[in-house]
Amino acid sequence: MGQDRQGSEPHADAIGPTVPRLLLGIQLHRLRETADVTSEQAGYEIRASRSKISRMENGRVRVKARDVADLLTMYGITDAKTRSGMLTLVQQANAPGWWSKYGDIMADWFEAYLGLEMAATGIRSFELQFVHGLFQTGDYARAVTLLGHTAAPADEIDRRVSLRLKRQERLTGPEPPQVWSVLDEGALRRPVGGRAVMRAQLSRLIEVAELRHVTVQVVPFGRGGHAAAGGAFTVLRFGEPEVPDVVYIEQLTSALYLDKREDVDHYLEVMDHLSTDALTPVESARFLTEVLREM
Repeated sequence: MGQDRQGSEPHADAIGPTVPRLLLGIQLHRLRETADVTSEQAGYEIRASRSKISRMENGRVRVKARDVADLLTMYGITDAKTRSGMLTLVQQANAPGWWSKYGDIMADWFEAYLGLEMAATGIRSFELQFVHGLFQTGDYARAVTLLGHTAAPADEIDRRVSLRLKRQERLTGPEPPQVWSVLDEGALRRPVGGRAVMRAQLSRLIEVAELRHVTVQVVPFGRGGHAAAGGAFTVLRFGEPEVPDVVYIEQLTSALYLDKREDVDHYLEVMDHLSTDALTPVESARFLTEVLREM
């Protein structure tokens, strides 16, 4: 996401640049269509390509205040209040999130996810192999990080773990998101980092499941196959009604971001099936305690 070091409004500090960028793109798209201007025409106006206009309207790139001002003029927007509001969104959208200082160790595709996670009001996830990053202990996070970065120097590993733990501040901060995590039993049985590390991780999971805004469910092996056998995924929802839900699917060297309504609905349906197949939250808490005793 953006690493421009200009200042931001307090609201942008709270949610990061992602939602303002998405809102800005949505409004630019709406104004362009209302003005009956094509992407090609808009791109020519600001000396950019059609694809650049598409990325701007999808909230995928930083935008310049001058470009937005030129587009607003082209779209016939002369009202001072409207123009001022749009330019304020530009400032917020270009403000750096706290995670920008980790840019040297973080892939662009994951930086984009962090912006979405920090802005989300609801996070629903299914985990097949590991405990969700928002719930990981420091030792468990280190063990997971080492699996994917075996040749990284110690100081880089430390920073990667620090980044993962920093994310967790949202759970105890003001206005935390509603987090609903469904875990396959395999994520609990696999002793990542060794038995002692896993015992501490299970204890942490039991504790975090008691938070009012956190729901944890387990799909035990005994339930057989399930709807998400293909892998882990996360659905993020935002407080602003104009911003669509986003499905995040992490891969080894990249990630997919799906926001088309039919794609999101499919994954929400899968999540509903998983939640039905899983143990209830109360049963899951008992199950976690049993696994901890056996570990």
